[in-house]
Parts: sequence; structure tokens; C-alpha cells
Amino acid sequence: MILFFISYTNRKGCMAVSQKRLDHVGIVVRNLEATIAFYTSVVGLELKNRLTHTNGVIQLAFLGFNGSDETEVELIQGYSDSLPSEGTVHHFAVSTDDIEEEYARVQGLEVPHLDEEIVTLPNGYRYFFVHGPEGEWIEFFQR
Repeated sequence: MILFFISYTNRKGCMAVSQKRLDHVGIVVRNLEATIAFYTSVVGLELKNRLTHTNGVIQLAFLGFNGSDETEVELIQGYSDSLPSEGTVHHFAVSTDDIEEEYARVQGLEVPHLDEEIVTLPNGYRYFFVHGPEGEWIEFFQR
């Protein structure tokens, strides 16, 4: 497990320390059923949850190891019809214990492509995306 510690001043002017860790990697797939079957039978991951995104189109599957509620891999179907022949990593996610505080902190840094708002999924998980310096997508994620 990779842990990150970032200290910053929160909105109340107090020094805060936010513990972060790599939460999951999102992979865009063409066939969710076949990919779930492969990752469970070949890789040994367990299906933790499935849901339809709030946009009504994208299907998500969350997989992990060892009976834990942690997600190591998120499979994403319906994001794009024009995928290359090799697999596509869509994003990696960093967990946070206070998504609003993290959004305000990142917003103050004026990073490229900050989502306009925090999204809440039907299962209650919340997230927002930013782009890194090479255009890579980074998700800040709260369970």
C-alpha cells in the first residue's frame, strides 16, 4: 500500500494533515462481462460491486482482493466506442477522507481541468478529476 501525507492549511486557517493512498486504477473496457470473468477467474480479483453511473450510460464494476471492501481495479464500460486494441488505463485514484476540503485545496492551486463539481455516485462514493502536467487523469475519491 502506498501512503501519502500532505499538510496544508484548511478553510478554517488550521494546519491539516490529510492521509492519502492510491485507491484504485480505472480501466476502460469494451465488454464488461467478459472482463469481469477474466479478472475474477484468471487474476483472482473478487467482484465487489457493480453500478450504473449517474449519467445512465457508463457501467462500472469494482474489484478487489481478499474479501476486503477495498477496490483495486475499476472497470468502465460505455465511456468510449473508439478504444485502441490494447487496454486503456483511464485514471488512477487517490483516496481522501474529506472530499470537500480536498476540492477546495486543489481549486486554490489552479490546476488544469478541475471538474466543476464533486460527483456523487449512487453508492455514495464521491469524486472529482484533475489533469496532471502530461494530461493524465487523476481522481480524488472518497468512500
